[in-house]
Parts: sequence; C-alpha cells; structure tokens
Amino acid sequence: MRRGIATLAALALVTTGGLTACGEKGEGGGTTPTKKAKIGVILPDSASSARWESADRKYLEAAFKAAGVDYEIKNAQGDKAQFQTIGDQMIASGVTVLMIVNLDSGTGKAVLDKAKAQGIGTIDYDRLTLNGGADYYVSFDNVKVGTLQGEGLVKCLTDGGAKSPVIAELNGSPTDNNATLFKQGYDGVLKPKYDSKEYVKGPDEFVPDWNNTEAGKIFENMMTKTGGKIDGVLAANDGLGNAAIAVLKRNKLNGKVPVTGQDATVQGLQNILVGDQCMTVYKAIKAEADGAAELALALANGQTPSGLTTVMDTESKKEVKSKLLTPVAIYKDNVKDVVADGYVTKDELCAGAFADLCTKAGIS
Repeated sequence: MRRGIATLAALALVTTGGLTACGEKGEGGGTTPTKKAKIGVILPDSASSARWESADRKYLEAAFKAAGVDYEIKNAQGDKAQFQTIGDQMIASGVTVLMIVNLDSGTGKAVLDKAKAQGIGTIDYDRLTLNGGADYYVSFDNVKVGTLQGEGLVKCLTDGGAKSPVIAELNGSPTDNNATLFKQGYDGVLKPKYDSKEYVKGPDEFVPDWNNTEAGKIFENMMTKTGGKIDGVLAANDGLGNAAIAVLKRNKLNGKVPVTGQDATVQGLQNILVGDQCMTVYKAIKAEADGAAELALALANGQTPSGLTTVMDTESKKEVKSKLLTPVAIYKDNVKDVVADGYVTKDELCAGAFADLCTKAGIS
C-alpha cells in the first residue's frame, strides 16, 4: 500500500491524459502560442485549510520549474477584492494561462471573464466556478469525498455501538460549489438513516468562508440548542472538525463523539491518532497539482488535452472538460499511507507526544 494511493491518482491522470496539437483556439481550449508562455495561479487563502500553502503551492511550483515555464503564484488570503486585483495584475503582466481557486463563483467569474476577453487560457483548480466558463476544471470527485465522509461517520458510530444518534452537520462555505458537492455525497448516505429513524437529524449549518473560528461558535450554539445531545459530527474538513473537537473537549466529550474531516492535514491526522477524530479524506494533492500543471502547459503550448471527462456546470448547464481524481478514506489504521505517499512527513506528524501514537499506528 506504500505506493497505492499515489498510484491510483497517477493512473487517474494517465487514463484521462493525452495531448493533441491544435491551431487556433476552438472548443477544446487550445491556443496557438503567439508569445512566451507564462502561467498565473491564484490561491484562495491560508486560513480555511493548510493545504493551499503547504501542498498546492509547493507542488505547482515544482511542476512549473520542471517544465521550465515562467509562472506566478499568489494567494488572495480570503479577500475577494484582493482576488480580483491579483487577477487584473496577472492579466496585465502577460500571463497566457490563468488558473484560479475561486473564493466564490461571482468573483471567480469576473476574473475568468476578463482573462477570456484577452484570449488567455483558463483553468478552474479544485473548485468549479459556476457559470465561469473556464476551459478546464481539475479536481477530485467531490461527491465521492462526501460519500466517504458519510460512510466514515456511519462506520465510527456503528463501531461505537451508537443507538439513535443525533447527527450535527458542519458544512463548508455556502459560496463554495465543492461544499455543495460534499454535502450531496454525505447526505446521500445519511438521509436514508434519518428517514428510517435509525439516526436523528440534528443541527445542519454551513460555515461562511470555511472560517474555523466561526465554525467553533456555530458548533457551540448547536450544543446549546440540543442540550449537549450530539452523538456524531459530520464536519466537512479537518479545520471545521478541529473546531468542533475543541468544543467537545470543553464538555469532556472528545473521543466519545465521532467527528469526520477532510484534507488529511497534520492536525487532522494527529486528531485521528489521539482518538478525537474518527476519519479524514485524503486527496493526493501532488497528483491534482501535476494534472493542473499538465493542462496549463498544454494550453500555453497550443495543445488540446484529449480523453478527459466532463462535469456539468449547474448554472450555465454546460459541460466543462474535466480531470477528476479519486479520494481515499483515512482511519487510524491507514494514517501511515498518507506518510508513505509523502504528503506529510513523520517528523511533523509524530513530534512530541505523538511519537508513541505513531509507533502504535505503524508509522516508520
């Protein structure tokens, strides 16, 4: 299994890859290069998840450097006005391809529209910009991510012998299409449980901008409204999960109430090792970044990638050519696989009090 996760992701890219040359820009999105290639990337923030700076930036930079292409990567730090300013600056600087992770679809569309008006190739990275009309979209199967989260919560509740558990849902940002897809996935697992009365549907709220501080306040209110009767937490990512865990700790319920997550952050994996979080979802970010870089280079070099799948833009009702990767559920018994893949290091995961827990989990 040491190469299993990375191999699955790589296979997903290989089977959807392939490049064909083209001339003028057409439906495939390829353009004949008329000036030196330069790729611009706008990341969303560094607060909602550690991945954007610790993983995505690193892997994208490595891919662009390996290809010898000029590039610029900037982070909007959650500021929508700054996001648009960065977009304007990159367009003015002569980027030939612009890749974005939108903060919301409205802001993202405004930037994409300006880029397309200048003949710049466009890629939605990780988050689809609804009605944005990007040439390509690179992400994971985000409904599957949610399905794994729902199945994970069910597994942890079953393992704990829960009876008629009250479930709280801490969803991602209401302006992030991915959060909607995650919820579609886990609601597909949980709704039948609610309908059959096997589970009780408790509080269900979206967290603005994936803000972890706000998530803690929301979950505190959930606990108050239910009189502390929450038996399982479907948290849409590790940051939201950790916010819930902090509240559970204050109520001496951590480790007793299963909490899900996503992103396989160091914090999330440590919470799993200590028993406060029941699972996370690992997405091989290197494979995602490599896939996005491959598409960006194709656009910059006047080539049209072939063999891609498509995703429906629910607002424009148009199909967007897409490269989707497969997520993996992580529990205590396979945390070691995330380390083996090189996504996190043993040194950062197993520092201090976590050393013995890592040894028990087979992390070497």
